[in-house]
Amino acid sequence: MLKPILLVEDNPHDLELTLIALSKSQLANQVVICRDGAEALDYLLAQGEYAGRSAGNPAVVLLDLKLPKVDGLEVLKTVRATPTLRSMPVVMLTSSKEEQDLVRSYELGVNAYVVKPVDFTEFVRAIADLGIFWAVLNEPPPGSLRYIKPH
Repeated sequence: MLKPILLVEDNPHDLELTLIALSKSQLANQVVICRDGAEALDYLLAQGEYAGRSAGNPAVVLLDLKLPKVDGLEVLKTVRATPTLRSMPVVMLTSSKEEQDLVRSYELGVNAYVVKPVDFTEFVRAIADLGIFWAVLNEPPPGSLRYIKPH
């Protein structure tokens, strides 16, 4: 079974556009949606409502920076501090062009920082390229296989 892509996005419009873009890229990976940072951490740590989910990490986390409950930087900080999640690719997908957000994201270990294009065609292309790169082309570290074993 292919590893899922975790999409953490609270803006309904951006969520819809990202899902359209991922579907146009024709990736077979399931997309798991979390609408705030607390829900994303529950999913990643397999706790709360996600306590019974299939074992394994997502192929990639597409993480918004500005999120309710727990912001993207805090999610990233927790991911990098958790041994079982540390090597998982995280892409900050945000509308923030603020230098401090960019610098802080890289300080905390983000794999890529992508500013959401305003133009729909550019946005679709950017998301499709991201999905293909992280879910198909990128070689994960040994022990973090591209596939997860179903229960």
